[in-house]
Amino acid sequence: MATSNDDAANKHTYLSSMEIFQDLAPAEMKHLELVTSMVTSATGRVFFNPAEPAEVLFILKKGEVAISRISPEGKKLIVSTLGPGTIFGEMAIVGQRMHQTFAEALTECVICIMSRRDVEDLLLADPRIAVRLVKALGERLSQAEARLEEMAFKSVPARLASLLVRLTTESDWRGHPLVQGLTQQQLAELVGTYRETVTTILGQFRADGLIEIGRRRIVLLDLKGLRAIAET
Repeated sequence: MATSNDDAANKHTYLSSMEIFQDLAPAEMKHLELVTSMVTSATGRVFFNPAEPAEVLFILKKGEVAISRISPEGKKLIVSTLGPGTIFGEMAIVGQRMHQTFAEALTECVICIMSRRDVEDLLLADPRIAVRLVKALGERLSQAEARLEEMAFKSVPARLASLLVRLTTESDWRGHPLVQGLTQQQLAELVGTYRETVTTILGQFRADGLIEIGRRRIVLLDLKGLRAIAET
């Protein structure tokens, strides 16, 4: 991972804007800035895996990170995707081992990193941060439970339609929502199925006039129709 001078210049501003670090005294923020390094990571970078569990706290400034697990049969399932302003690696910091868990950059990422010792010192020095970290853990658990419920009770087409709607962040020149940057294999891992199944369902969505498909690019032509499928 390479250090980004441009991002390092606004590290203090970014950290102070995060809810978990709000209301810190100027001296505390200065110390936080000193003990936190900011790096840029390329797409595909693995931050931790079962063989090398996280011993640091990662704070995502820019990009997307996938948290995934591997089944005993070798099947990969993305259990959550994280965007800017989120933290990960916190389970190891609080003493929990995430068996068979990986964290991987889906896009180029800018990340702030704190060592385990610095995180522990910060939690002991300011109980407010400890409370906020517990809140973040609770929200992550709620998201995981919602995802498990969807996996258990919704069909694969419904899960895929829901995912496409949820992943839209921008629009094309016609104003149609876009999903960009993910392969069909990654989409399959996000909905808990096989790539071939996703390819077949996307082909049906396209035939029904719901989407257009390009290279790592899906245009949502009928958002209302996809939402209706997502509710089935």
